Amino acid sequence: MSRKTIATLMQMKMEGEKITMLTSYDASFTRVLEAAGVDSILVGDSLGMVVQGQESTLPVSVDEMVYHTRCVARGRHESLLIADMPFMSYGSAEQALSTASRLMKEGGAHMVKLEGGASQLETVRQLTMNGIPVCAHLGLQPQSVHKLGGYRVQGKDQESAREIKEDAMALEAAGAQMLVLECVPSVLAAEISRVLSIPVIGIGAGVDCDGQVLVVYDMLGITSGRKPRFVKDFMPGAGSVQAAVSAYVQAVKEKRFPTEEHSFQ
Repeated sequence: MSRKTIATLMQMKMEGEKITMLTSYDASFTRVLEAAGVDSILVGDSLGMVVQGQESTLPVSVDEMVYHTRCVARGRHESLLIADMPFMSYGSAEQALSTASRLMKEGGAHMVKLEGGASQLETVRQLTMNGIPVCAHLGLQPQSVHKLGGYRVQGKDQESAREIKEDAMALEAAGAQMLVLECVPSVLAAEISRVLSIPVIGIGAGVDCDGQVLVVYDMLGITSGRKPRFVKDFMPGAGSVQAAVSAYVQAVKEKRFPTEEHSFQ
């Protein structure tokens, strides 16, 4: 696998090749993901729930994100490495610059991800102006779970769908170079993927996004409790973690995942 960059992923979008992404929180899992051909690795603040056992992502600190990003970077050689900026670590452009610089300088990230639409435009501009690549995140935003009233599908009505689409376009104009869309109707995600020139990565957003991401513990069936609709366990019948990850990569590349079963209308 050749080294993946933001430009590589942009080219993949232009050529219609699906982009694969999974989360990782340590060097060992990262080596497995790379061996399976995963294009991009996300050090998600989801570690708060799947690694730390928290009820949400909110307690995760910047120090913890830097630590896990650094661990992943040690195992990474070819995948594009993205790190989440945790809750309340980018309340202002100045704070965002401090957080992002730590994730890149100390953690080794190539890109940072932040949640939010119109309210984050100035922050995205400032990060971009300072040479920090940004991945935006719209739809269901886990850091705003209490404001949203729970883990619910977003953009189901005409007004909220219009707002998400407008925010997506504004974030691209502000300098975002990638967008994650979480838990939105497939039709809306397809439309946003068409109108944006940057890669759109879906999670519970249908097969027509430019790529897909899942929490690695979810797609290996490790996570306990109720699974989100968009999750598929690739472990049964695979025989090994490596084979399960390879099956995920192949299913995304061949547009066999997600199916309607794992999507929202």
